[in-house]
Amino acid sequence: MPFHDIAAVIEKDIMPGWKGRFVHAEQTTTAYWEIAAGAAPVPEHDHPQEEIWHVLEGELEVTIAGETQHAGPGAIAVVPPSTLHSVRVLSACRAIVVDSPTRDELAGVDIR
Repeated sequence: MPFHDIAAVIEKDIMPGWKGRFVHAEQTTTAYWEIAAGAAPVPEHDHPQEEIWHVLEGELEVTIAGETQHAGPGAIAVVPPSTLHSVRVLSACRAIVVDSPTRDELAGVDIR
């Protein structure tokens, strides 16, 4: 089925202040994040997927390979594969994060 309503996807609490809905397609995993003010930071880590962050509302501080940038509404941050990165929440926000290839460890709806 190629069409889905994201509101119908079960929301998961991944870490304090981070609620996400995850959709797995053939080559990508898309996360729809609702992040609370004061949410726990995402510690520095890496993974084999390329990752693209798109901030819809609110503000984050994103660090990629040691370079830190403020990311507000409309900002895009691209994390290359196997690159250290972290995220700190500056205010309540909403963001869409796309990983390629898929991140099957994130439970969600599989539309493959």
